[in-house]
Amino acid sequence: MPNDAPITSQRLERILAFMVASAVGLSILCFLAVIIATGVGVAKDTFSQTPWPTIIFLPVVGLPIGALLLVALIVISSIRRGREAKDASK
Repeated sequence: MPNDAPITSQRLERILAFMVASAVGLSILCFLAVIIATGVGVAKDTFSQTPWPTIIFLPVVGLPIGALLLVALIVISSIRRGREAKDASK
């Protein structure tokens, strides 16, 4: 990249990347929490108490949201790169 190239704002891409990482990462942590709790021997009736319904439900919502955010990140990134390539060819 030449030194005189304009610096483009990539704030939206960074925000989307952190949102994808947090949604998918939190979902994976919830999966691991359920797996570990089951392996340790937590009873089935304990999973219906306060924090467990949220922990069990979060991956159901978090993974699809993470996938949609990833698609949005790829689209925005490809649009930006296409514009940069078009500007570089002029």
